[in-house]
Amino acid sequence: MFDSILHKAPVAPVRLNPDLSTDLERIIDKCLEKDRDLRYQHASEVRTDLQRLKRDTESAHTAAVSSGWSGAITQPARFSWKSLAAAVVLVAALATGALHWRLHKSAKLTEKDTVVLADFANATGDAVFDDTLKQAVTVELQQSPFLNILSEEKVHDTLRLMGRTPGERLTGEITREICQRTGSTAVLAGSISSLGSEYVLGLKAVNCQNGDRLAEEQVQASRKEEVLKALDQATTTLRGRLGESLATVQKFYVPLDQATTSSLEALKAYSLGVKSEFETGPDAAIPFYKRAIELDPNFAMAYGGLGSAYGDLLLEPGLAAQNLRKAFELRDRVSERERFNIAANYYVNVTGELEKAAQTNEQWARAYPRDAGPHNGIAVISEYSGQYQKLATEELETIRLFPGSAVDYSNLMEAYLALDRLDEAKVAYHQALDRKLDNPFLHDDMYAVAFLENDAEEMKRQMAWAVGRTGAEDLLLSAQSDTEAFYGRLGKARELSRQSVESARRSDKRETAALWQLNSALREAAVGNREQARQQVKAGLAIASTRDVQIVAALTLASIGGAARAEAMAEELNRQFPLNTLLGHYWLPSIRAYVEVHRQNPFQALKLLEAAGPYDLAFPQPQFEEGGLLYPAYVRGQAFMLLHQGKEGANEFQKFLDHRGVVINSVLAALARYQLARALSLSGDFSAARKAFQDFFALWKDADPDIPILKEAKTEYAKLK
Repeated sequence: MFDSILHKAPVAPVRLNPDLSTDLERIIDKCLEKDRDLRYQHASEVRTDLQRLKRDTESAHTAAVSSGWSGAITQPARFSWKSLAAAVVLVAALATGALHWRLHKSAKLTEKDTVVLADFANATGDAVFDDTLKQAVTVELQQSPFLNILSEEKVHDTLRLMGRTPGERLTGEITREICQRTGSTAVLAGSISSLGSEYVLGLKAVNCQNGDRLAEEQVQASRKEEVLKALDQATTTLRGRLGESLATVQKFYVPLDQATTSSLEALKAYSLGVKSEFETGPDAAIPFYKRAIELDPNFAMAYGGLGSAYGDLLLEPGLAAQNLRKAFELRDRVSERERFNIAANYYVNVTGELEKAAQTNEQWARAYPRDAGPHNGIAVISEYSGQYQKLATEELETIRLFPGSAVDYSNLMEAYLALDRLDEAKVAYHQALDRKLDNPFLHDDMYAVAFLENDAEEMKRQMAWAVGRTGAEDLLLSAQSDTEAFYGRLGKARELSRQSVESARRSDKRETAALWQLNSALREAAVGNREQARQQVKAGLAIASTRDVQIVAALTLASIGGAARAEAMAEELNRQFPLNTLLGHYWLPSIRAYVEVHRQNPFQALKLLEAAGPYDLAFPQPQFEEGGLLYPAYVRGQAFMLLHQGKEGANEFQKFLDHRGVVINSVLAALARYQLARALSLSGDFSAARKAFQDFFALWKDADPDIPILKEAKTEYAKLK
């Protein structure tokens, strides 16, 4: 733009207005002259020439009328006085603009100010510009670490307070009221209109408190395909005029066609996906993200959106990883801010490198200190690692910065569950609902709270809420199946698992269905039903055989003595995902240690489990139960008992009782009471052992009588007496 101002000839004024007189065009050209010595030196000179033109124009018009001449009017007489008056104002502004700017600089924004984006005024009649251009401006402005854009969630909340529909179109007047109500500083409105085959785009920032104009840009696009490029030019210039330093504009700038897509249609589909995800949920957004990718196979943000949609709520980690990997491959085609987001998601959900993910989120937080995203990322890593106080701290900060995500309230509930702060978990649940935020995991977590409080009525309410809801029904059915298994009612647990698998398959969630099937298999293995466990592993792998499904399948096979296949699957998983933190420090040690326990090699099992020590209380993916599983502790306890170290074994099983908010309704949380009784008996503390046995039998008072591990427990208890 600077180069054009200094060196390139401007568009001839007569091209913009064919009725322009030759003399007025000469005056305008002299105002725009590149050589400063040839330009007007004083505004008075412009005024003199304009007054002369006015006099000559009026004289020519008078002469034509007085002579009764009715032929073609000479060039000067084509201009009416009203047009000339407007031109006088325009040209005077051009001539004196620099001086006026020096004397009356517009107020600039600061880092503490917030900007509210209005919807674009689309006067072209072409629906492709609806939502699309606002999304483009949002992406451009969000590159800036200086500008603070009011969140969509805050906009929707304010619309409700105004008695308006959350999805209502944000006209200038409505946006100004939102700006005033939220204590924001400025409204940024955009417009597009057509001029023949060309397009005129405008951006205007106005102080919503006093009406002062802060900055304004207008650009033209010679054709439809150039609209995004023109808008990019206007938005980038506007960033500087609003007060952002040239250094950060240059540092945090990627052209829109690279940061998003050069296809208006693809950007339109993406913008509808973002809108649908915010208003309805990720399942509604998926078709739009897919369409955006069809229109532009190199649209990195669309792959990132699709991957996050699969990963956030729909429990399809394989599909999530597939799309997040593609987004990462295309990360050079996004803004700096989006690059942080894509990289953090890639390291967590694709390679599983939690340390790299943490470093990326920390860099992101430093570059964009007002972003909620990196705090959410650190929170998720903390949960996966079992650092629940850090999870709570980071989620509280995430919600402070962006209180519009149901997922963050769900994560906060899980932190409070693990920390045994159930009242605070319930408060977080109701805060989310009060904000009109909802997702299946909120209800899943509230179900977990009710389970820990023995609140059967609340559990029923959450189950009833989920009936018929895509993405929720299968989740709550599986949760209830865990509860039935926790109390030893295996028959009911199997039926509920069957229903959860079918519900997931009806929703076309194959990987989720496979995980529910494998969850049932793992429970059967834990209670001693080896053949049923083996059959369910086979059934689960037939539905889907992704990384997460294979992890649970290998663990199940290892726990029932299927060493050969479990080891082969473990080796293949390690080969494909050698950098995955949780695979290497939680799942593989547990799988391999189980194999060694069945081989009567407890020393080797304990050695393998050393790597898992820091992650004992982790809540790792894959997520197929309510909370964390403590598998390393469970296997370690069995290894200690093989060594006749009852006290050490008891310490491992006691972890399940001490951390009920982590294990919740896992069948291992129930079986740990039986294993604790065995370990205490082995250590010689028979009184404590009897109590532990009795606690287990009380828990399983309504259990199916033919469960192998229950029969074993009764036999051992009889000997103990």
